[in-house]
Amino acid sequence: MASGFPGRDLRGGLGFGAGSAIQVPPFANRSEPAGGGGGGAAAAAAGGLLKRSLNEMERQHQLQLQHALFLRSVKRRTHLASPISPLSSVGLSSSSASSFSPDRSAFTTSSSSSLSTSSFSSGLGYARRQQPNAPDFSFSTAATVPAAAAAAPSCVTESENKSTMRKRLLEELERRLLDDEDEDEDEVSASGCSAVTTSEWSEAMQRLLSPTPATVAAQHPLSPSPTTSSSSTTSSSASCSPPSATPSRQMLFDTVAAIVDGNQKAATANLEVLKRAANRHGDPEQRLTAMMVAALYSRIETSPPSSGALHHPIAELCSPEHLEATQMLHDLSPCFGHALLAANLAILEATRDASRIHILDFDVGQGRQYMALIQALAEHHRHRPSARPPNVKITAVADPTSPFNSFSNVSRRLRMVGDLLAKLAERFGVVLRFSIVCRRAAELDETTLGCEPGEVLAVNLAFVLSRVADESVSPANPRDEILRRVRALGPRVVVLVEQEMNGNTAPFAARFAEACGHYGALLESLEATVGRENGKRARVEDCLARKAANSVAGEGADRIERCEVFGKWRARMGMAGFRPVPLGPAVAEPVKSRFASTGSNPGFTVKEEAGGLCFGWSSRVLTVTSAWR
Repeated sequence: MASGFPGRDLRGGLGFGAGSAIQVPPFANRSEPAGGGGGGAAAAAAGGLLKRSLNEMERQHQLQLQHALFLRSVKRRTHLASPISPLSSVGLSSSSASSFSPDRSAFTTSSSSSLSTSSFSSGLGYARRQQPNAPDFSFSTAATVPAAAAAAPSCVTESENKSTMRKRLLEELERRLLDDEDEDEDEVSASGCSAVTTSEWSEAMQRLLSPTPATVAAQHPLSPSPTTSSSSTTSSSASCSPPSATPSRQMLFDTVAAIVDGNQKAATANLEVLKRAANRHGDPEQRLTAMMVAALYSRIETSPPSSGALHHPIAELCSPEHLEATQMLHDLSPCFGHALLAANLAILEATRDASRIHILDFDVGQGRQYMALIQALAEHHRHRPSARPPNVKITAVADPTSPFNSFSNVSRRLRMVGDLLAKLAERFGVVLRFSIVCRRAAELDETTLGCEPGEVLAVNLAFVLSRVADESVSPANPRDEILRRVRALGPRVVVLVEQEMNGNTAPFAARFAEACGHYGALLESLEATVGRENGKRARVEDCLARKAANSVAGEGADRIERCEVFGKWRARMGMAGFRPVPLGPAVAEPVKSRFASTGSNPGFTVKEEAGGLCFGWSSRVLTVTSAWR
């Protein structure tokens, strides 16, 4: 069997010297005349090759090739694929050789001074594999005209730059495509044909058709923290995150998948790598990584949820320090502060004609929201001097069974808040009464709450319901119990303010993804408004880290904060018998105006959607304010 290499066929080596590569012009697809070439081929094979003239030999070869060659073939030749790479070069001898095998009806050619179109065939085949919908253009060696072979570059030197190489490749490709006018789709059966190419040509084609690994790596670097010199490695776990995820988030998602699969070893190894990429004082992504690494450590190191034990992280989440940091969050974050502003405006709009206002609140906090409300009432009265001074009563409800009230002296704290508000109201000329009711939700009614005839009742549920257990935690369902009791009071308006996050009944992996998106956007918004050296920001981020850890690590009763998306709150309020009250221009316009002036940062967004006023950063909604009746 003829191999096509001069060292393997002595007859080929005797017949032609180095550098005399034969160019075979295209022939019409016709049948060989009877007896036209068999004897001649046998004679040539028997050793009479050197006795023939060159013209006779070429004519004899043309007759032999008629059985195997067609004009063109545009089908991919998969038999030329290299086992190393789709564009691997086939290393041949530098000497020219040509051998013909009559019994196989095939031929092979090689030359150090000419480049076969097999390089283009391999390159275009690789391009087609990368783009399945692209047309398949593979050029047969038999279709190469002498002029094309002479024009092809013999090799690509290392000194040629990338732009020159691409230009040559594209020009050669364009010329070959434009010259391919034959529509014949028949396949050449010359299976013995070997490709002649160079490694430089193949590598250049591969660089043109696909991005280099360095470029891909540069797009998603898992850079370590600036404060550490440890190198980071990537996880070997399968990725299940969105394509837009950064490398650190990708590894976080892989770690979550390992925890779900019970692969503690892989999860711990990933967390050790992520610790080196995290930095509590770095950019928002590094801060988020540090926050989520701590949350996952809390998840894998905590005791089983069935134990029912009240762990130390819950005590921290309910501590006075956390309460104070939460108030700082409302002050520093425009998304939280303006959501509370919208709640105040909704209350004022609903009670603007009332002389006596009774506000029922299930989480007064430090009273900052009502400081702003008292000032707004005083300003409203200043524009109506003939009206009586506003008379306001605030009733603070504290459920003694709530974990948020069991770790501190809630009555003492609320009395301090009441005294502070009373002094402020006196200074602004507002009559204020402040009362405290420590009762469970099932015990609330008009009598226990001190409701009086002639009062206009408004209920403030700002960041309250997400901290009350629902039917997924307790059969008593205290969340719906509060809503039933409130509806029985017949309030003029109920204001609902909540974080926009699916953190209640969602499974662990989904909750983690939600927490990453929510707190990641929140950290970015803080980066845009508060300096990194601000001490309050550090305390706020510690507060967010505790909230994220509880959302990610807590299960059952241990997860004491259960945020929902607005769509679920809307459904729950509807089932409780409430209907939405549109937030008109009197509420939306002042809030939008104030929100737009927040540092003139285009990253903050405010929009009215589905009856609620949504505040967010970039494309992520963080808080929603809505009104109900």
